[in-house]
Amino acid sequence: MVLCLAVLGVVVLASVAAPWIAPYSYDAIDLKLGPSQPGSAHWFGTDALGRDLLSRCLYGGQISLAVGIVGTFVSLLVGVLYGAISGYRGGRTDELMMRFVDFMYSLPYLFLVIILLVFFSSSIIMLFVALGLVQWLTMARIVRGQVLSLKNAEFVQAARLAGTGPLRIVFRHLLPNMVGPIVVYATLTVPTVILQEAFLSFLGLGVQPPRSSWGTLINDGAGVMGLFPWMVIFPALILAAVLFSLNFLGDGLRDALDPRLHRQ
Repeated sequence: MVLCLAVLGVVVLASVAAPWIAPYSYDAIDLKLGPSQPGSAHWFGTDALGRDLLSRCLYGGQISLAVGIVGTFVSLLVGVLYGAISGYRGGRTDELMMRFVDFMYSLPYLFLVIILLVFFSSSIIMLFVALGLVQWLTMARIVRGQVLSLKNAEFVQAARLAGTGPLRIVFRHLLPNMVGPIVVYATLTVPTVILQEAFLSFLGLGVQPPRSSWGTLINDGAGVMGLFPWMVIFPALILAAVLFSLNFLGDGLRDALDPRLHRQ
């Protein structure tokens, strides 16, 4: 877990500090240089347009990490509110809300993202929103289940007897007791969103040139990996390291926050 945090810390800090530590601009073209192998001048080599691959990986990290974080935030905002309302209201309201979730589960979520990007816009902001709006379903189920198990607890009944309103009970008493599962799932959602953005980049619906994400860099390098393998190896290694670190971090947090493991 410590190693995962170290890897994430290095990648995040390097991406945030890209304007100051990147050796070249992400869109600096050198057609005379063209695709060149890694060397002292260009540690990760250059792409077909002579652009420094290390610089593009650093700047691409800003996009990929932002997509993961903002998309996860949107999914948490929608999923937590939806699940809390469904679980606390119960009855027919809960039944109808959960049937809608089941209906959404039956649809291919990436197809929904593609529809949103095609019919509205393929801007970065819309990409954030679209990915977040298809990730909230599982969070809604998790929060609903937690609310159902807690809404009849003694401290909630005491709050009701004291005249506390439903909204205050949900936000003041129930949600604070669900921080553990929410944090764990959020940690596992970030790599999922990043991976989905990478897939959309293969379809040409991700970040538009000249900006790039790790997904677009992998897509650019995949077509010429037989001739210039470094163009796909370095961004793929960075993406894989971040995804593995986030997944292991999520597993570690889940084990640390699971009270059943501490009772054994």
